Amino acid sequence: MQRYSVFAIAREAFRHHLGWERAWAAATPKPAYDVIIVGAGGHGLATAYYLGKNYGITNVAILEKGWLGGGNTWRNTTIIRSNYLQDPSAAIYEKSRSLYETLSQELNYNVMFSPRGVMMLAQTHHEVRGYLRTQHANALQGVATEFISPQRVKELCPILNIDGPRYPVLGALWQARGGTGRHDAVAWGYARACSAMGMDIIQNCEVTGVRSENGQVTGVDTSRGFIGTKKLGMVVAGHSGQLAEMAGFRLPIEAVALQALV
Repeated sequence: MQRYSVFAIAREAFRHHLGWERAWAAATPKPAYDVIIVGAGGHGLATAYYLGKNYGITNVAILEKGWLGGGNTWRNTTIIRSNYLQDPSAAIYEKSRSLYETLSQELNYNVMFSPRGVMMLAQTHHEVRGYLRTQHANALQGVATEFISPQRVKELCPILNIDGPRYPVLGALWQARGGTGRHDAVAWGYARACSAMGMDIIQNCEVTGVRSENGQVTGVDTSRGFIGTKKLGMVVAGHSGQLAEMAGFRLPIEAVALQALV
C-alpha cells in the first residue's frame, strides 16, 4: 500500500498527480472465502479490518449491493459521542470514541475526526433531570461528561440565544472529548486498509439468498453468482431482518425509518 504523507502529496504535485495508486482494488468474486461480510459500510469494513488486524484472517470478501459506504454510512449525522445512560451502550460507544482519536494515524487516512465537543441542550425541566441522570451514570461508567449552566453554554457557543421565551436553554450535557468525523472517509480508510491486507471488496454484488446444510452456512447466492463460505457476517443496518430471514431465522427487531435535518 502506498503510504500517504505530506512528502507524497508534494511528490505527486510535481508529477501532476499521475502516480497515485487506487485506494482499494476493484475485486471480482472468488469461488469461496474463509469469511464473507455482507455490507461494505463503516461497520462492515471495520469488522473485516479488525478480523485481519487482530486475528490474521484475511481471506475475506466484503459484499456490497450498491457502492461502498452508500447505505447507512452515507446517511448519518457524523456525531461521535459516548454519553449514553445504559452501561452496555456507554461502554461500546466509549470504546468506539477512543478508537477515533488515533484512527487517522492507524489507517494512514484522514478520517477528519474533530474532537470539538458535543453539547446536548436541555430546554425543559424534564430534559434537565434526564441529562443530570445521564451525567451521574456517566461518572460511574468512567465517561467524562458534565452538566453545564446556561452561562457556560453561551461561553462555548456565543451565537446561541439562551433566553428565548419559546426555547430557553436551562443547561446542557457537555462531552468535551466528543466530536464529529467524516463518514465517507471512515469507510474509505477502512476499505483501503482491508484491500492492503488482501481482502476483496466487491461492489454491485447483492446477496439474494443464504445456503446452509444441517444448520451450517455454506455460502451465499448473489447477483454475481454463488460464493462459498462457512462464516457469514451480516452488517447491513436496516436490512438485517431481511438477510436473517434468508438465513432461516428471525431477528427480534423492526426497522423504522429515521430522518434527520443536518
